Amino acid sequence: MTQRVLITNDDGIKAPGLRALAEAAQQAGLDVVVAAPAEEASGASAAMSAYLKQGRVPISRQPSAGFDGIPAYGVAASPAYIVVLATLETFGPAPDLVLSGINRGANAGRAILHSGTVGAAFTAAAYGMPALAASLDVLSPLSASAGGNALQVLDESSDAAHHWPTAAAWVRELIPRLRDLNDGFVLNLNVPDRPADEVRGLATAALAKFGQVQMAVAEAGEDFVRTSVEENRARADRGTDLALLTDGYATLTTVRAVAELT
Repeated sequence: MTQRVLITNDDGIKAPGLRALAEAAQQAGLDVVVAAPAEEASGASAAMSAYLKQGRVPISRQPSAGFDGIPAYGVAASPAYIVVLATLETFGPAPDLVLSGINRGANAGRAILHSGTVGAAFTAAAYGMPALAASLDVLSPLSASAGGNALQVLDESSDAAHHWPTAAAWVRELIPRLRDLNDGFVLNLNVPDRPADEVRGLATAALAKFGQVQMAVAEAGEDFVRTSVEENRARADRGTDLALLTDGYATLTTVRAVAELT
């Protein structure tokens, strides 16, 4: 029996990584449905948030969003909320597994806690479904004249220049592994933003102690604070996802969504 997969993300229904992920799942022979936030929901973690209109969660069918016949829905809710809606058969039969991404920017280190892309995968695991979160490392430092460790703000203007098919190819390779994934765990994949033949391979990695970027206070006053983000990867320990990703490897980390002491 063909497995049904939910494709979601936190970059929103129009994100090119979402289309690339849906195509990868379709090419892998899965029964695909797409449901993603109507607007960007980055940093949502596993928040159960929705934007109600007269007590209802708005859902819009996306017949012309470039999904080649795959049913697709824009939902006024967070990625994790969308996963739960999918289990309730809101978008047709409940999924057997969840693929989340392909995120615009790496989700690496312990900062994956804050990612809506990873939060969707964690929620799927909590509901007993195998899940994989996939991300493309598209962040790049600004020039030294712009502030050294500062990072470019990600937007849609540069999306076409990124290597979404590279990440999609690694997802296709990893889908069979989801069958053997232990209950409660998710796979977290990060892929360098480069042509497929320039990726050095897939490396199993530990999480770095921090994320790709860290928040800093750029300016503060008596009644305000202005924050910025700074590059972190140069401090990454050897063998961690951030260090290996920087060296040109795709990285794979198996993470447990919820753990308890026994």
